Amino acid sequence: MTTVEHSPTLAPLRQARERFLSDRPLPDDVPDEVLAAWRRARFFGVRHDLDGPVHDPELPADSALLEAARPVLDRIAPALGHSAMLLTDERLRVLWTTGEVPGDDRCRDLSEREVGHNSAALALRTRRRAEVHGPEHFLDVWQDVSAVSVPLLAPDSGQVLGTVTVASALCAGCGPHPGAALAEATATAVEAELLARSRTAERVLLDAYTRAAHGPDRAVVALDGRNRLVSEAAVRLATPQVLAALERSSTSERASGTRPPHHSQPPQDTGCGPVVERSNGAGGGPNRERPTDAEGGPALERSHDARGGLNRERPTAAEGGPALERSHDTGCRPVREQPYDLTLPDGAGCTAEITPVRHEGRVLGIVAVLEARPAEAPVPRLVPRPALALAGGSVPWRHAVARAVELARVPEPLLLTGERGSGKTALARELLGEREPLVADAAESPELGVKYSELADGRPLLLRHAERLAQPDVAALNSLLDEHPDVYLLVTYTPGTPPGPCFQRLLDTLAARSVTLPALRERPEDVRELLPVLAPRPAPGQPPLTWTLDALRALEEHPWPGNVTELAHVVRALAEHRRVTGPVRRAELPDPVRERPAARRLSPMEHAERTAILAALRRHGGNKARAAAALGIGRATLYRKLRGYQGIS
Repeated sequence: MTTVEHSPTLAPLRQARERFLSDRPLPDDVPDEVLAAWRRARFFGVRHDLDGPVHDPELPADSALLEAARPVLDRIAPALGHSAMLLTDERLRVLWTTGEVPGDDRCRDLSEREVGHNSAALALRTRRRAEVHGPEHFLDVWQDVSAVSVPLLAPDSGQVLGTVTVASALCAGCGPHPGAALAEATATAVEAELLARSRTAERVLLDAYTRAAHGPDRAVVALDGRNRLVSEAAVRLATPQVLAALERSSTSERASGTRPPHHSQPPQDTGCGPVVERSNGAGGGPNRERPTDAEGGPALERSHDARGGLNRERPTAAEGGPALERSHDTGCRPVREQPYDLTLPDGAGCTAEITPVRHEGRVLGIVAVLEARPAEAPVPRLVPRPALALAGGSVPWRHAVARAVELARVPEPLLLTGERGSGKTALARELLGEREPLVADAAESPELGVKYSELADGRPLLLRHAERLAQPDVAALNSLLDEHPDVYLLVTYTPGTPPGPCFQRLLDTLAARSVTLPALRERPEDVRELLPVLAPRPAPGQPPLTWTLDALRALEEHPWPGNVTELAHVVRALAEHRRVTGPVRRAELPDPVRERPAARRLSPMEHAERTAILAALRRHGGNKARAAAALGIGRATLYRKLRGYQGIS
């Protein structure tokens, strides 16, 4: 292993860092990602010498991640030797540590905003193993430290729950960090423990639900913060307001572990409860986001995960009861407490009797039995179709939306990047929810015309087509972010010509909180989900727009240079101007869409490679040299691959 005294591979980078800290010109061979990380640290105001007050984060009183990870960490700790290990949560707060690392007595928050570039923050952002060595760090105390971090993913949703980090003395120049295998093994063991506990909790909740639901006519809802079991009768009673109140009660029960006072008001809504989408099935049918159960079984739903969708268990129920994958261990029985009545919002139309669900002394969730008020019969409700910004189930799209949803939880600058028509503005408005933003469109007027005083009350600013901003406004925006790094700003950016130095600085500033949306040609499987959302609502008595399989194949094979916007124009034109009935046939599509592509389709490996190349080009504003360096290939190789992919779908 290369020692601290003999690390020639890092000597140029160490010198470059010293020049950066003293504001001297830098050499050309500094890796782009490292330089961008240093710039972010300076933007966040991080002191490289840790001089000054250090943020001491407030740790959660009851961490499910730490509870699951502690047995694994205690077993592995003796094998660390001279290394150290740290466990962080999804906010990069250090929950557990063993061993000694320089500065670990002061660095209890590993977010870039507090300590600059480090492997835990990099692993959390990239969702894969990350290493940071010596001078790649921004802090002085970590200049002789090498660290490797692995993200911890929720076994059911894939959401990042935290990181595991192994840190040691500097070991640059020897390939993978010597603790990489240990960090990977620790993360795998912790995720296995999380999965086991999750399945146990699901069995306990399901058992409690089954005992409460004596038949299809009883309205029962069971919740534990992640799962939601809803009987057929409860679907007709549980309005979104009722479900929100039940979620709040479940959260309160899990936090306190005790029953709140009789007839107590529920706690204030934090706005983080799960969202239920419904459709009116036959006879007031089941929730749209669950399997159909002919005899009134429950619908198992998950709250919104990191991918922005609803997670669902979909096993079959042979006898009308709920179906959930389970083991033969039936020793998990909750301890029943006396039920109590929950005060529901005015106009709820029903009452709720709550029973906490316990297991091993811990409250897992609640079971609610709903009863309709005699004077108020449940009214069927129509719910609008899903938002266009969330339509699509492909992996690239779900990953991008999940990342955007995760970042949007904090009202700070957010950059949405993608080709024209890829849905950047639609997603931005969806992320804002009911908040009405100030809107500035550089395509209509390159001058912002927005003052910070207008944003001081927390009102967000949606800046569209940032690539068309005039130079003075780019400089003004950079100054605004320098003075107010937490301003609530959503920026949409379409890469094209290489950005100038001033605009590149803006992109570097926003890089830590940016999301790249995939083009429609990179997610053709989403076309079928987009079609009903894009089609205008049919006139009363008219059937909705449908498509033949041949027409669907043509739509999926078309490259859509205008992305979702172009697809929307085609769908709306057909809906408004066609004079025939029945499904849309291939012959009715526009000529460019109707004609089959002449070139072959990409193999899965080629498609993944092409997607990675296009993403790198977008991240670097179309600069092929930087994209090639980021991908680890030569420029000639990049040019050759781009020529090979021309005309291929």
